Amino acid sequence: MIAFAGLSQAQAPVRSGGSLPVLGDTSELPASAERRLGDRIASSIYRDPDYLDDPVLGDYLQSIWQPLMTAARARGELGVELEERFAWEVMLIRNRTINAFALPGGYLGVHLGLIAVVESRDELASVLAHELSHVTQRHISRLMSKQSQQMPWVLAAMILGMMAASKNADAANAAIAGGQAIAVQNQLNFSRDMEREADRVGFGVMADAGFEKQGFATMFDKLQQASRLNDNGSYPYLRSHPLTTERIGDAKGRLQLEGPAPPSVSGEGGRARVVHAMMAARARVLGDASVDALRLLLAEAQRVPSSAAESLKPRDAGALYAGALAAARLREHTQARSLTDKLKTAAAGSPSMANALELLSLEIDIAAGRAAQAPKLVTGNSRAAVLLQSQADLAVGRPQDVSDRLQSWVSTHPKDAMAWQLLATAQGQQGQTLRAIRADAESRVAQLDYGAARDRFKAAQDLMRSGRDTGSGASAHIDGSIIDTRAREIDQLLREQALQEKLDR
Repeated sequence: MIAFAGLSQAQAPVRSGGSLPVLGDTSELPASAERRLGDRIASSIYRDPDYLDDPVLGDYLQSIWQPLMTAARARGELGVELEERFAWEVMLIRNRTINAFALPGGYLGVHLGLIAVVESRDELASVLAHELSHVTQRHISRLMSKQSQQMPWVLAAMILGMMAASKNADAANAAIAGGQAIAVQNQLNFSRDMEREADRVGFGVMADAGFEKQGFATMFDKLQQASRLNDNGSYPYLRSHPLTTERIGDAKGRLQLEGPAPPSVSGEGGRARVVHAMMAARARVLGDASVDALRLLLAEAQRVPSSAAESLKPRDAGALYAGALAAARLREHTQARSLTDKLKTAAAGSPSMANALELLSLEIDIAAGRAAQAPKLVTGNSRAAVLLQSQADLAVGRPQDVSDRLQSWVSTHPKDAMAWQLLATAQGQQGQTLRAIRADAESRVAQLDYGAARDRFKAAQDLMRSGRDTGSGASAHIDGSIIDTRAREIDQLLREQALQEKLDR
């Protein structure tokens, strides 16, 4: 979690429904202003090399995130205005440190290191619920309203500095700007009152969402053990969320006071741990794709006995999944398919496990150049299925299928940058240059890079004026009208940004 400044406890109004009192929203910062600040920081993260858009892990995070959002809404923690104005987007960061953070405007970041180390979806849900509660309780905006107007830029530098720290200490120091920023960071820790409130509200949200409440306490135990054994900077979540005996005791005490949880959101019992182990393994592979690391993961998978598939344990499932993905990246495709087949023998009766392995098999076929022989995905409604199937179709020269699929997808998911990029490729392969440029522009809009988007829309307008590659008839007129409208909208956004930056100085 990114550290924020402490704040004295405000008067605590009591929520309806008999729930415990909260600190109260004493923020002077409107939700719209907070969202603008979050957008500024998020746009920098999107352009950072460590930002990762992995559809498979993204879908897994969403399977946890969406029940938490639903529970927060039902409990009255998430109001209509906040839900409409904020982004509520979870971003993956290719970083092996154990960390998660909340940004202004409803952006949350999750490091691959966190996914790799937690042992269940319930533990991961406990972290996301805690971060979600920092946002819904307006902790960030209340603190920022007390700080200088320069705080967004300091915050952005700190975030980017932490992302750079795992690669190059000098780059991190440059981003954080030395001792002055360190002093600021020390002033930005969440107050103890806010940490306690995020624990309490997050615990209730997690429980109401159907996750095992024990995950909250076991996550605390894991972090407490890490704080004793490791003090080399690998656990930034510990430094920004200092564990106290009181907080740990509160978490364990709630387990005794709370009633039984609703039915599990996974619906598959022990298989949910197996699926989590595979997603944690994926995070490990994506977090360190060096040849040496991949070789170690492949060797570990090869040591799993064939008999283990009959009663697959989470640890063995994770090892086999990591080994298969590592083998594909090492171009040892026969080995990758062999390890995947071992996992498939244990997938009977688990739709989520079968779906994960179907996606993995398609990834391996694409990497091996066998996409033409790969069967169409059976479960094709998820984002991962839509995008992976599109990648496979592009690899074998079926751009029309990709265009048909993604035109429908982006109409309901207009902020999906990867979908727009794949659509641009498909349209380019069909000679639809104007539409390809427009799709490329929309991908820049989705990542909040409005300057680059405006350049692409301008290129499309120039192409229309030249009369080249624009088609004819009604379709060309419609395409031109859309491009002109979008160009004007982006121009307006850029003017508003420039005005806001001038006011902030």
